[in-house]
Amino acid sequence: MLPEIEAIAATFEPDRAGIRLHAIEGLQGLLAPRNPIGTIATDAIGAVARPVRAILFDKTAAVNWSLGWHQDRTIVVAKPRAVPGFGPWTVKAGLLHVAPPFEVLAGMVTLRVHLDPVGPDNAPLLVAPGSHRFGRVAEADIEAVVSKCGVAACLAEPGDVWLYATPILHASDAAADPRRRRVLQVDYAAGDLPGGLEWLGI
Repeated sequence: MLPEIEAIAATFEPDRAGIRLHAIEGLQGLLAPRNPIGTIATDAIGAVARPVRAILFDKTAAVNWSLGWHQDRTIVVAKPRAVPGFGPWTVKAGLLHVAPPFEVLAGMVTLRVHLDPVGPDNAPLLVAPGSHRFGRVAEADIEAVVSKCGVAACLAEPGDVWLYATPILHASDAAADPRRRRVLQVDYAAGDLPGGLEWLGI
């Protein structure tokens, strides 16, 4: 499936840190639960897992950013609804995002599909293993949690897929020896949202 994903990635210019993908022809089918990438998610969180957000990261020598330690804390929904525990609301790249209760994030997994080699000098994703078990980590506590959990670098070859719990603490340095580093990142969820909220999907 890598050539098909590369063909989709080739339609975008690497002009910013992450490109949120929605309504891209062919992408839903490539990431469906029955296909090889989706099967990784269903093995982790169950047969009803489905892709709910996709972001293309395309790091190059010209677009070589860094990102401090953080948790992914928002989801993308179809329409706003006042549901207890959901908020604040934001719009990113025209898509409606909301911070859900932590248990929603805890039921999700994130897959990173690598299109290019990612060695130690080409800005591998850094994760703090086990940090998702600490719940929603306050910004003031992030350094201590990372210190307690340690750091792992997600090195990869083209076609490799990393899977981790969506709320894990993670970071990315600028590449020391920048080369193209394209990654398709996909969040999968296994349940419906409460109160009439609906996943936007991809």
